[in-house]
Amino acid sequence: MLRRNFLKNIGLLSAASTVPVSLSASGLQDSEENIISGKVSSKGKGIANVVVSDGYNVVKTGSDGSYRFTANRGARFVHVSLPSGYQVPHEKGIARFYKKIEAGNIRQVANFDLEKGSEDDKHAFIVWGDTQIQSEKDAELLKTISAPDTKACITTLGNLPVHGIGCGDLVFDKFELFEDYKEAVAITGIPYFQLIGNHDMDYTARTDEGSQATYESHFGPTWYSFNRGKIHYVVLDDVFFIGLAHRYIGYLTETQLSWLEKDLRHVAAGTTVVVCLHIPTWNGVKVSKGAKEADLGGMVSNREALYALLKDYKVHIMSGHTHYNENWEKGNIMEHNHGTVCGAWWTGPVCGDGTPNGYGVYTVDGDNISWYYKSVGFDKTHQLSVYGKNSVKEKPAAVMANVWNYDPAWKVEWLEDGVNKGSMEQYSGQDPQAVALYLGPQLPAKHTWVEPVITNHLFIATPSETAKEIVVKATDRFGNVYTESIKN
Repeated sequence: MLRRNFLKNIGLLSAASTVPVSLSASGLQDSEENIISGKVSSKGKGIANVVVSDGYNVVKTGSDGSYRFTANRGARFVHVSLPSGYQVPHEKGIARFYKKIEAGNIRQVANFDLEKGSEDDKHAFIVWGDTQIQSEKDAELLKTISAPDTKACITTLGNLPVHGIGCGDLVFDKFELFEDYKEAVAITGIPYFQLIGNHDMDYTARTDEGSQATYESHFGPTWYSFNRGKIHYVVLDDVFFIGLAHRYIGYLTETQLSWLEKDLRHVAAGTTVVVCLHIPTWNGVKVSKGAKEADLGGMVSNREALYALLKDYKVHIMSGHTHYNENWEKGNIMEHNHGTVCGAWWTGPVCGDGTPNGYGVYTVDGDNISWYYKSVGFDKTHQLSVYGKNSVKEKPAAVMANVWNYDPAWKVEWLEDGVNKGSMEQYSGQDPQAVALYLGPQLPAKHTWVEPVITNHLFIATPSETAKEIVVKATDRFGNVYTESIKN
């Protein structure tokens, strides 16, 4: 997140013990070329038309599964864009779709052996926003509460292939806790793809190019793609370190945009593309407070360049960073800015906007995606909170509902003593529970800088003085109906 008083990182961890390397190198040290070659196969048979990249070059395998290209001098990994219908290669849940490029070796062979999986046109994925563990106590909460909750949720998805996405800020500057994050992933029982957040970066690096070193030693490249069913997934690094303390901006480098442009040449127009990054591309909450633009660390400054590359696709963007939940949709793009697994930095049961600690659950059928927000400790029907009178300072007679995964396709109505009174009024303000837990310089005791935030997924209505029971009925874009009631 955007806090400045962070602990400095503890230095770079050893890459050798954490990154699987299956590369061989030989000869010709005087050559100016850095040749990467290899084969993508399954049970000894080559797989054709698989995309392979070093983050700069993007090539496809030939009919026998082989590939060859001259790697960029700045490349640190060669990675396969996992084709549909194959299992995610992983090490105790951490996706291992890449091989490290050995510095100084200019003839390298990187082979990828994939295992055929079940039909995955129908599949599901989980998005963990900001697990952000800073202490062993935080890590225990992740491993003993959040991860088991996720595992239980996955069992409700039936026999679908499921993968997870760790949407950045896996830790809170304490790199030794990457191991605890990995343990939590293993508990869920599914493979996870990771992306880098601002609290996963080396702030002792000279420039942004060096700030990913520790993260890479654990999780590999910070931008890549993969496929499941008819969906093309793209992971990007939009946290750009500007070389000063813990300062960064939301920005996509030309290297990444150029790579994405090449990657998308192999994706048919009209395909559903899921783009995963840490800092949201747009931050309507901050802009709604009067700013023409959110601060540079709050959203991607060159987002229009990204949108332009994605114009021919049906796009869902998965982001985190803010510690609140927000959905927006415009044209061919919908962004899901997730509430967090850690809530308000493990200080209470809700995020700053009143969204419960939780994660996104997405199910895919062909090129269509449906979703809901899963609150830790609750079943999937828990989609709103309702508060009684005196919840709104300027309207003390009103009742309030917080529908945290709201988007404009939802319908939020209210009933007074069984009589439908129509739609509730959308309202921008603060969630009463978040106010009670976090407002003021003394709260919460663990991190006193945590504060409630303004959100626009609140709804209000004023019942009559004789009303006995108020029911709020929220219907999502998929026709699912959720209700909560209070006595007036």
